[in-house]
Parts: sequence; structure tokens; C-alpha cells
Amino acid sequence: MKDKLKILVENAKQGDKKSLELLLIEIKDLIYNLSLKMLLFPEDAKDATQEILIKVVTHLSTFKYESKFKTWVYRVATNFLKTHKGKKAMEFAMPFSDYADLIDLGQSETIRYTNNEGELTLLEEEVKVSCTQGLLLCLNEADRMVYILSEILDYNSIEGSEILEITPENFRKKLSRARTKIRNFLTNKCGLANPENPCRCNKKIDFLIAEKIIDPKNLRFAQLTYRSIDMVKKIKHLEKSVALYRSTPDLPAPTTILNEIVSTLNYR
Repeated sequence: MKDKLKILVENAKQGDKKSLELLLIEIKDLIYNLSLKMLLFPEDAKDATQEILIKVVTHLSTFKYESKFKTWVYRVATNFLKTHKGKKAMEFAMPFSDYADLIDLGQSETIRYTNNEGELTLLEEEVKVSCTQGLLLCLNEADRMVYILSEILDYNSIEGSEILEITPENFRKKLSRARTKIRNFLTNKCGLANPENPCRCNKKIDFLIAEKIIDPKNLRFAQLTYRSIDMVKKIKHLEKSVALYRSTPDLPAPTTILNEIVSTLNYR
């Protein structure tokens, strides 16, 4: 039996508008989460997702079934994201040394913003995810993409090299370089990755709110029913630097994306 995606692709290539819309629904979250990991800021990720979805639609006729459709989608997405610099991501990106200085700034033993336990729980999670995802921006685009594909999305060097259209050896070389930089930083700075370090997540809440790096009224990552901070503490079979990233759940793409794509392409 043909898989669902293959049927949708075949029908969409033949001009079936409903199949095309269903196909976009199947892949929009995949593209959004890859964009979010590359660009950190939801505004940038939303814009990138829309651009990538349009590229998927306009280049769908070039898909020749030589690879899995999702592999092809990732290839389209990574080709775009390797050269796309989101506005806010570009402003925030910095060298590892500057990021280390930022981590050390503005620590406080008390939290002035709120005493509400539930709100503090969400804010601490927001700081944790924002910090670790922001760290990825210290890598150049090529190394960042390799790190995301391998360490976060769990693609091996054969699969990852197929997506990025590079050799497996080159993929492994880039991964080794990126992995060493991320691991060394987290080992030296993060209390979750290395218990010998103090955990700064709750100590940074007031500072990051004041600097408008996090918005307590519009949290980007924290979810009411899930705390990746707690999950990391329980994970034993992965090194902590990897666990920090894999513990963070995928987020649904904004509901407006599909409507805007369909409207732009006049498929209704």
C-alpha cells in the first residue's frame, strides 16, 4: 500500500488542490520547528516557513521520488535556511565568548517580577529553552544545520549528508566541530549539562525580562504541561548537552501560516 504522503504528492502534482493543502498540513510543523531551531525567534521562523512552503509548492514537480519526500522537504528547507538570516536572529547572533559574558550578566538570588510559583515555573523553563536555543546561533549556519540534523533530529551522517548534499565525511567533520563547541560551552557554563556548575535559569529571569530577551506575557517556548528542565535531570542514557536539546518538545506552527500560503498562491 502506498504511504499517505506519496499519495498526496502524486495527487498534488496532478493539480489536486485539496491534496496539496493536506500535504502542506503534513509538513508545516516539520519546517517550522527546523526554522525555529535555526533562527530562534518565532517571527523569523514563521517568515522562513512561509517562504519554504512556497518553494515546496513551486518546486513540487521536480520531486522525482529518488528519496523520501520528507528528505526532499528537508533539503528544500535547509538550502533556504543555510543562506537566510532572520532579522532578529542576525541581531542576536554573537561569538561564543560574548555569549558566555551574557550568561554571566544580571544574575540575582531573588526574583522581583513575581512570587507566583506557577508563573516562576514557566519563566524558568522559558529561560532554559531560550538560552540553549540561543547558543546555537553562536555556530555558523552550516555547522548549526549539521548539529541540528544530527544531535537534535537524530539523522546519521548518511541521511544528513543526503539532505545537505555534501559527503558523509564532510558532514561528520562539521558535526565534530560543532559538537565540541557546544559541549565545551555547556560543560563550562550550564548547571543542567554539568552539575558542578550553578544553574542560572531562575537567576536570570529579571535580567532577561528587563532586556526584553524574554516576554513574560508572550512566552515563546514554555508550555503549561511540560518542563524540559525536569526531563533533562532524569535522562541518563544521553550526554547532557544532547539531552538539553532533545528534551525540548516540537511546537506547532502558527495557524495563520497555512491560510496565508493558500491565499498567496490562490489555491482556493
